[in-house]
Amino acid sequence: MTGIEELLVDDHGRMPYEPGRPLIDLEARDVSAWFGDHKVLERVSLTMAAGEVTALIGPSGCGKSTFLRILNRLHEMVRGASLGGQVLLGGENIYRPGRRPMDVRRRIGMVFQKPNPFPAMSIYDNVASGLKLAGVKVADKDEVVEGSLRRAGLWEEVRWRLRAPGGALSGGQQQRLCIARSLAVSPDVLLMDEPCSALDPTSTRHVEDTIEELRGQITIVIVTHNMQQALRVSQSCAFFLATHDTPGRIVESGPTGQIFNDPADSRTADYVHGRFG
Repeated sequence: MTGIEELLVDDHGRMPYEPGRPLIDLEARDVSAWFGDHKVLERVSLTMAAGEVTALIGPSGCGKSTFLRILNRLHEMVRGASLGGQVLLGGENIYRPGRRPMDVRRRIGMVFQKPNPFPAMSIYDNVASGLKLAGVKVADKDEVVEGSLRRAGLWEEVRWRLRAPGGALSGGQQQRLCIARSLAVSPDVLLMDEPCSALDPTSTRHVEDTIEELRGQITIVIVTHNMQQALRVSQSCAFFLATHDTPGRIVESGPTGQIFNDPADSRTADYVHGRFG
């Protein structure tokens, strides 16, 4: 084997980015969440289909980002936070006893609202740091860095300055660098929490193009307040809603076209057409 195919297998018997590797879905079953005594999510069930983009939409404060953080075990890092229910990755409960959070996060990557590259670290080392943080050893680091930057749609823009600081990139480039860093360990799922909210329209388009390129290679879940973005990038949508006295829950989920054009619930129609939220 040569190049990317020489990568050492991880503890799940998989090679980081193995073209043609079976895609894996992610499923939440009756997930509820609390911060102390305050319940923020109520029995959320959702299947996020393998190789597709699922958009989580809804007003601020309805639990979308909390739900996203539950999907890779970040919620439990908050003092006083707790949860119930199951999250299944390819049928395996990521919260089963003995399952290490780090192993889960190796397979379920996360891109945050604000780009967070290591600013003094080079572009190359930013991508390679994903391998180090996840404890993944590879036979050819150069090949992995290039492959990750290509998948994130950034290679042609940075190939001649890989040793330049990651913090010197534009905001949109930094966000794609963070995507490349997550992709370096070849996760099965990539979570994105409003990845374009701090970006200008041109940078937003580049990130959306990257999401489109990744579709079919990886399962993606994105939180967005931009309804046009949800229409552009996703194949499925879940509409979350909370009130002052009820925790967040899914009002309706289904194919994106149906949610926007023929929703079953009037609250969904009101939200996607900008009548509230």
